[in-house]
Amino acid sequence: MRIDKLLSNSGFGSRKEVKLLLKGKAVEVNGETVRDPKFHVDENVDDVSVAGEPVVYREFIYIMMNKPPGVVSATEDRFDETVIDLLTEDEQRFEPFPVGRLDKDTEGLLLITNDGKLAHELLSPKKHVDKTYYAKIDSPVMDEDIEAFKQGVVLDDGYETKPAQLHILQSEEESEIELIITEGKFHQVKRMFESIGKQVVYLKRLSMGPLELDKKLELGEYRELTEQELSKLKQRK
Repeated sequence: MRIDKLLSNSGFGSRKEVKLLLKGKAVEVNGETVRDPKFHVDENVDDVSVAGEPVVYREFIYIMMNKPPGVVSATEDRFDETVIDLLTEDEQRFEPFPVGRLDKDTEGLLLITNDGKLAHELLSPKKHVDKTYYAKIDSPVMDEDIEAFKQGVVLDDGYETKPAQLHILQSEEESEIELIITEGKFHQVKRMFESIGKQVVYLKRLSMGPLELDKKLELGEYRELTEQELSKLKQRK
């Protein structure tokens, strides 16, 4: 890994700021002064220090965000603000990405990381990771809808969904439900309800696998995962 990237990811400033440290002879690798930002080091073997302070390299970042509506789940977008735009520059230097997508108008739990292996484990259709949503529906949701979702419904493109668990919290002119699915098709929750002639008017993701949205997080707020949360995600089979 280039020394400037290692130092930037370790909290010593932007690449430009790190170049100044290197130019000022503040950086040593295995006791030798290094001035070239392109100098390669092995973060697992080499001893790196800045002004005598040992550098502890950090490879991955894991963030839980309560995604607000109006923000897109992408690393960049020409027209809209992205969830990455909500992070600080220090966090953005890790080049994180959202694990899966929430629609632009959907709120709730979003995991952001640069750990590609973990992201793959959580998104792989073979892993059947549960995702729980809370939604408001524009009409009464009935027991027959529960049964239909349990069997799997056919979407507008002919795809038949895997069985889903629908729980009715309140069934009135505008119903409230919780839905557990194990897939992540484009606009899936909305399209599932459209298949039974109903419309989702509000949608929020509450959990993904063992990871539950921190109720203390306001819309747009985020925090790093605790060691316990990360351990649960990694231990999941």
